[in-house]
Amino acid sequence: MTQPIRVALIGAGGMARHHVRTMLQQAATTEILAACEPSIEQYAQTAALFTAAGLEPPPNQPDLDRLLRDFAGRLDAAFIVTPHAVHHDQTVACMEAGLDVLLEKPMVMNAAEATNLIATRDRTGRLLVVAFPGSLSPQLRTAVAMLRSGELGRLWGISATVWQNWGPNTAGTWRQEPAVSGGGFLFDTGAHMLNTSADLAGEDFVEVAAWLDANDRPVDTRGTVMARLASGALVTMHGCGEAIPSCASDVRVFCEKAILRTGVWGERLEMQRAGRKQLRKVAVPASLGVWEQFLAVRAGRMVNPCPPEVGLRMAKLWDAIKESAEQGGIPVRT
Repeated sequence: MTQPIRVALIGAGGMARHHVRTMLQQAATTEILAACEPSIEQYAQTAALFTAAGLEPPPNQPDLDRLLRDFAGRLDAAFIVTPHAVHHDQTVACMEAGLDVLLEKPMVMNAAEATNLIATRDRTGRLLVVAFPGSLSPQLRTAVAMLRSGELGRLWGISATVWQNWGPNTAGTWRQEPAVSGGGFLFDTGAHMLNTSADLAGEDFVEVAAWLDANDRPVDTRGTVMARLASGALVTMHGCGEAIPSCASDVRVFCEKAILRTGVWGERLEMQRAGRKQLRKVAVPASLGVWEQFLAVRAGRMVNPCPPEVGLRMAKLWDAIKESAEQGGIPVRT
């Protein structure tokens, strides 16, 4: 019988609890041996999930370096679910300790960090999967396969929108602290849009113009991006974090022979081929979920759907967005 994957949960806040609820249903494949959470309150809330499931909560060691020393040889993987600014250093530490890593989005703060993560992965030989539900979804993987196969013809453009009442919802939290978050709505919920657009494009952005507005908050809550791909295809992205209570998205991919419609989380996939009058649902495989896909990739049952190379393309895009926005929307060549 295969032994469960022994996991360190790095970060035990609200998003971590979302994942833990799924992981606790997979006792045959997953054993959370330790947690690393500096907040006593956040750890207590996460520990309560284990207690409710009739399980002993994992011990909490807030110091990651000490956790990796104390559990040396006893862990197989780490799931990092922490504020954006610490992703790079924590991932490097875990991979250098011999652990495979599932890393919450956005991968890192900038392209330099992304490049270093790829180098660390190559040097250590460890697995790194970025937990973008869009890239991990069968909807997006099916769309990407169709686009790369050439069956839809030339890519003309991508138009993406995401909206949420993010500004009011995250007021007073670390998500609106620039040094910790690395940005506002466009780098938090909006990061799903940036990543999905980059994944669908499958090529570099060569020119970017962007405008960000903070709406009197510490970080941006609204943003618009116009970009050109290496192939000449055009991309527009709009994020509104000051919407009415809601959280939704829409992504359209315009090709020579068809139009695709999906979402930044891969929440749908529809297609309208030339000659058809409307979009029709595209059949896709069942989703395995974020943690299940990490296990499948680790076991060699599937190719990594969201490797750090996808994260690098998004990081380069984010660097260009910031550079252009700081100059009032002047186009930036990458």
